[in-house]
Amino acid sequence: MKQFLDDNFLLETKTAERLYHDYAKQMPIIDYHCHLPPQQIAEDVPFKNITQAWLYGDHYKWRAMRTNGVNEAFITGNASDEAKFLKWAETVPYTMRNPLYHWTHLELQRYFDIGEILSAGNGKKVYDAASAKISSAEYSVKNLLRKMNVKVVCTTDDPADTLEFHQEIKAAGFEIPVYPAFRPDNAMNVSNPGAFGAYIARLEAVSNIEITNLDAYLQALKSRHDFFAEMGCSVSDHGLECIQAADYTEAAVSASFDKIRAGKELSLEEQEQFRSAMLVWLAEWDHEKGWVQQYHLGALRNNNSRLLQKLGPDTGWDSIGDFSQGRALSKFLNGLDKNDRLAKTILYNLNPSDNELFATMTGNFNDGTVAGKVQWGSGWWFLDQKNGMIEQLNTLSNMGLISRFIGMLTDSRSFLSFPRHEYFRRILCNLFGNDIENGELPADTNWVGQVIQDICFNNANKYFGFGAE
Repeated sequence: MKQFLDDNFLLETKTAERLYHDYAKQMPIIDYHCHLPPQQIAEDVPFKNITQAWLYGDHYKWRAMRTNGVNEAFITGNASDEAKFLKWAETVPYTMRNPLYHWTHLELQRYFDIGEILSAGNGKKVYDAASAKISSAEYSVKNLLRKMNVKVVCTTDDPADTLEFHQEIKAAGFEIPVYPAFRPDNAMNVSNPGAFGAYIARLEAVSNIEITNLDAYLQALKSRHDFFAEMGCSVSDHGLECIQAADYTEAAVSASFDKIRAGKELSLEEQEQFRSAMLVWLAEWDHEKGWVQQYHLGALRNNNSRLLQKLGPDTGWDSIGDFSQGRALSKFLNGLDKNDRLAKTILYNLNPSDNELFATMTGNFNDGTVAGKVQWGSGWWFLDQKNGMIEQLNTLSNMGLISRFIGMLTDSRSFLSFPRHEYFRRILCNLFGNDIENGELPADTNWVGQVIQDICFNNANKYFGFGAE
């Protein structure tokens, strides 16, 4: 019987062990998509306790606690940080076979050298020990990044964000580059005239451009796109239910802009045309600058209207959606490609039934100009768990080139999430190790080890042009 979470956790063969310990483990981390708050990096302050670092903003844990019957006061409510942690400690034993069980104990080990299994019985002891460490200067957010050998971080930022904290990080000379990523979801959301009007006001303030028509709107957004580039940004990102690729004319989109600017609701057809046009224009700007564009597709967000109204978005009310993805995605990518405007692109699906669709879609637009130009991204959100990762890796292997894959990311708001890279790497090494020992791959561990290192770090470093070492 193997020991839980020992050095060879998830590694089933001697070859898998060698691939992980000799090749994967040492590789640095590039986190090219996350939701870390730039302000916390700029200020480099230690957290006051483990709850602030571990439970604030983590809707993965919140959903588990709610499912376990924990009152909201101990999740997002007014209970003390210690009381919230103790409720999480009570919940952890019930998360067995959920990735949270593995992640929780990996993080306790890797950051705090705590090897105990968290439970109600030792919750107070673990809280005190972890809080004592994380409240020290040695565990400031910059030191947490250093501790995990992180070489690049890309946050997720709205075009209307000032990027003032990115400027502070850069001015302070922090050796780990922290780049913004351009996330224009709000700029395309024309379902609510009031919210869109408020967004235009924000954009006007940050761009110093009066927005009275579509041309001025695009000018303001383009000025922000340019500013993001000046701040080192080379990545954009979209979080959408599905790609929209309706036929449109610029005149019709301009008329729709005038209509919503006047506070009138757009029809569903007008909304689709507006978003379709914006996707194309934004993608063309990405191509002009040589950026990488990312599309996270398939989330059905904000399902619980009662609790959404009470707690707001990103608090744990989202799920996998069953949207039709293929035809519009093909039309969108093809339209860019035939006009030589298709940037390097990463596609992420949230519905596992779309795995083969996304894996094969990338091959339609890999034209030999760049290795892995169009990527199928790693298992995302509900799929960044053991089975999801294995299925993504196997499907990509069967239908693409796993050797050109750019690997894992955290997609997290927590500075304690970087062991997810270790989790991914162990799973990756186990798959290759099993194939070697089964005679399905040659026992050339030097070559396979190089492929492993490429997937862990080198491919992403080259793909994004970060030049990290």
